[in-house]
Amino acid sequence: MRSAGRLRMAFYPLPLSEAQRIRRFLLFPNEPVSVLDPCVGDGVAFEAITSGGQVLRYGIELDAYRAEQARVRVASVLQGNALEAHCAVDTFGALYCNPPYDYEIGPGDNRRMEEVFLRHTYRWLKPGGVLVLVIPGERISDCSQVLATQFLNLRAYSLSEPECVRYKQVVVLAVRRSRRERERLQDSDITLARLRYASLARNPAQLPVLPVEPDARYNVPLSGPALLVNRGLPLDEIENLLPRSTAYRQARQILFAEPSTVYGRPLTPLHSGHLALLAVSGMLDGIFGSGEDRHIASWQSVKATSCSTEEEDNGTIIQREREYFTNELTLVYANGKTEILK
Repeated sequence: MRSAGRLRMAFYPLPLSEAQRIRRFLLFPNEPVSVLDPCVGDGVAFEAITSGGQVLRYGIELDAYRAEQARVRVASVLQGNALEAHCAVDTFGALYCNPPYDYEIGPGDNRRMEEVFLRHTYRWLKPGGVLVLVIPGERISDCSQVLATQFLNLRAYSLSEPECVRYKQVVVLAVRRSRRERERLQDSDITLARLRYASLARNPAQLPVLPVEPDARYNVPLSGPALLVNRGLPLDEIENLLPRSTAYRQARQILFAEPSTVYGRPLTPLHSGHLALLAVSGMLDGIFGSGEDRHIASWQSVKATSCSTEEEDNGTIIQREREYFTNELTLVYANGKTEILK
């Protein structure tokens, strides 16, 4: 996963206002209906999208902390990897999916996670069930094969909240085809649909903004209770048991070596190069000062670029760029003030 995704822990929550607008597109029956969110997060958006009616909420969440948050709002939450979860096909009346925005990591052809999640979960949706898919607009083409063959009555809208605009998020609403409807499909129908979705992906700005008042309604069919089973490894339990293993204790001295401490004065005075090496190696990091001046200091080496321009006798202008490394000091004071010195 890329650095940006790791920082967010693959969590791109849907703003509450957008979830409330999506809710107005859905018509829930007066009888129980089961709905799934395979990336439930903290459950806030899922709760808003399924508010009202007799909804049986099911969620899957990889992160243990967010799974606990979701259990406050979602009755049944499975803590684990959605791609390692199993469920009977044709179970849920609706599926809300806001998957990680990244590539899968494997030995072969690494597909987009949006497509991987959709392929894994759409089969759990009943024929006539409603799909609510939130993805970056440019990724509609990655999901086009599944959308064209498995869904009809598809509508796509761009989302307008600042956080959604930043990640170019769109919402796709569609209804799953029945087996008979899939058998009636011709290759030309699938090709035309995929070309249309590819066109939307190339220019998501052409999509209308999700309206406050819906211009279409999607009826969620009746569905009973569901059973989700996690077939993956219990990672949290393994993490708790790992420190007790003999192999871990033997490797710990190498993997987690105690930081070295240097005492005494140098034999000869240090010049600027010595100080720079000590700083960027972390040997000058620490807590210094007292009172309001008490602070944490952390050094690091950063790459910088300098530019120069030269003009030759014939009037030709030559621009040169030179990359070099410099030191950067980050200070965090007791009162919360931060400074970066370069």
